[in-house]
Amino acid sequence: MTASALPPVALQAVELRVLHLPLVAPFTTSFGTETVREVIVVRARTADGDGWGEIVTQHAPLYSSEYTHGAWDVAQRFLVPALLERGTPASGLLRPEAVAGVLEPFVGHRMVKAGLELAVLDASLRAAGRSLAAHLGAVHETIPSGVSVGIQRDPAALVDVVRGYLDEGYVRIKIKIKPGRDVADTAAVRAAFGDIPLQVDANSAYTLADADTLAELDRFGLLLIEQPLQEDDIVDHATLARRLRTPVCLDESITSLKAARDALALNAASVVNIKAGRVGGYLEAVRIHDLCREAGVPVWCGGMLETGIGRAANAALAALPGFTLPGDVSASNRFYARDIVTEPIVLEDGRVRVPTGVGIGVEIDAAALDEATIERVELRR
Repeated sequence: MTASALPPVALQAVELRVLHLPLVAPFTTSFGTETVREVIVVRARTADGDGWGEIVTQHAPLYSSEYTHGAWDVAQRFLVPALLERGTPASGLLRPEAVAGVLEPFVGHRMVKAGLELAVLDASLRAAGRSLAAHLGAVHETIPSGVSVGIQRDPAALVDVVRGYLDEGYVRIKIKIKPGRDVADTAAVRAAFGDIPLQVDANSAYTLADADTLAELDRFGLLLIEQPLQEDDIVDHATLARRLRTPVCLDESITSLKAARDALALNAASVVNIKAGRVGGYLEAVRIHDLCREAGVPVWCGGMLETGIGRAANAALAALPGFTLPGDVSASNRFYARDIVTEPIVLEDGRVRVPTGVGIGVEIDAAALDEATIERVELRR
């Protein structure tokens, strides 16, 4: 079955829930520290069953311009009503691949669009008896799992945390950096653990004026340095890439297929991090994967501290052939003591299994979902 052959859905209602999920440990980046994950879960109610999606915004517009209550508002005012209007028998029902076009008149809000598209896609795939992994083109049954480590109290504390994750079996370590917490932290991890696969993530914390500091990281043999400069600094990233031996990877800058194409044309990145929420959905993520694979540019799947919904979908995406570097699809217990799915993602010998059940391949733990819900609304046509 091809993407165009998925059945359309008769969209009857969309339920939105804001969840508060306590993290098992504080997660610190250059944006600040999170102790509770705030996220929106989407439930698409159709005539043939329900589908689930996740809007991966955070409580404040720090990682991107999107944030939870802005997403909550725009979804209810504009995006969900547009989908409900389109998903009626009189309008020809709603195909998953048409969601992006229906929502295109509304500028931005890619994370909201991605969550809504995933819910419709999940519902359609369940009706068709097909898995998301198969639909996207997955070629692997399991994928290597990397872990993202936030900024710790000091380099010694960072080494202790990294040691714990290596003992658990994670095959790649990513550490967050920012000015003043970069070279010494990286040196400490490299000295403690030798030639482990290691990369750093700057989350746009630097400018070109910091090029000499970033060049010091070259001596550590890193897989890559992720998003050192601001999101819109594509030209400056190209300039920086010429100064460094460490491969430059773009994250926040890659907001669409066009943005990816522009970045590659300018040689601003030799590696690309693909996050479905950031680019507007999993179907757009596949298009970016295809572009990079054709260009010979490796990609990997980034994470946004997803619940089991987004984590399962990310595993399916990361099983595509162009994802040649370990991504951030870690075990659910890396972040949550209790996930909202009945069978959370687990780590098995450094890898996670790609769900193969219908749709996104996981089922919702209704009790856990209710326990984490702080706000709920249902919109009907």
